[in-house]
Amino acid sequence: MNRILLASAFLLVSISAVFADETPSAQPASAVVGPVPAAVSPVPAAVSPAPKAPALKLVEPHLHITRSNIAGHARIALTFDACMGQADERILSTLVRERIPATIFVTARWLKRNPAALAVFLQNPDLFELENHGQNHIPAVDRPTLIYGIASAGSPQAVRQEVEGGAAAMVAAGIPAPHWFRGSTAKYDLSAIGEIRAMGYRIAGYSVNGDGGSLLGAVITEKRIASARDGDVVISHINQPTHAAGEGVAKALVDLKTKGTQFVRLEDVEDTGDDKTTQ
Repeated sequence: MNRILLASAFLLVSISAVFADETPSAQPASAVVGPVPAAVSPVPAAVSPAPKAPALKLVEPHLHITRSNIAGHARIALTFDACMGQADERILSTLVRERIPATIFVTARWLKRNPAALAVFLQNPDLFELENHGQNHIPAVDRPTLIYGIASAGSPQAVRQEVEGGAAAMVAAGIPAPHWFRGSTAKYDLSAIGEIRAMGYRIAGYSVNGDGGSLLGAVITEKRIASARDGDVVISHINQPTHAAGEGVAKALVDLKTKGTQFVRLEDVEDTGDDKTTQ
């Protein structure tokens, strides 16, 4: 009888030990003393976040020219971007007919598609100053980003290629070597400005956005350009013949001439640009 009781007691103790091994301990982890058992994974140390790259600061420089300071004869500089597409004959014919001088920023891509318009520019050297708008119309920003949905050059080497490629295409087309550069979107980062200036270029900002990238209507475009004041630099586009803005540009040119405006090219006058674009 005693042997039976002892055997029963031994069996109960063994079953209790098995359940104790399979059931997680209710003891808090902080109460564990001594080395951590090999079966328990230690908590990994906190990883410091990687330092963030400096935020990309883009600027859209302003440019002004020396004022005439003559009442009723404001001096302004008309600048036109020829990005891609075709020449806008509404604007070009008005400039030639009214003998209004202007500075035209051309890309290599535009030059290839518009030999007839280029011939008009070259036949009127007293009216047109041709300057560099780049090789492929890529924003002159030396870090990767998107500007109005357009991918930037993304590196100093790519900025240089955009500038030099545009200049090379101009010289190959019979245009004198350019001295001014205006990048696609007219936005830059400060380091790219320094790189372009080191290449010997002045960077053309503006003070009046005439046509909103050629996306504005004819009436608002005409009002914007016609409101230019003494010393202003106006930016518009001469490569969107199907856009309504071109009609407004052409009308504004006549409006300004009627008011006695003195039109000049950038090469004709002294200027002041911010963000170290001309200094």
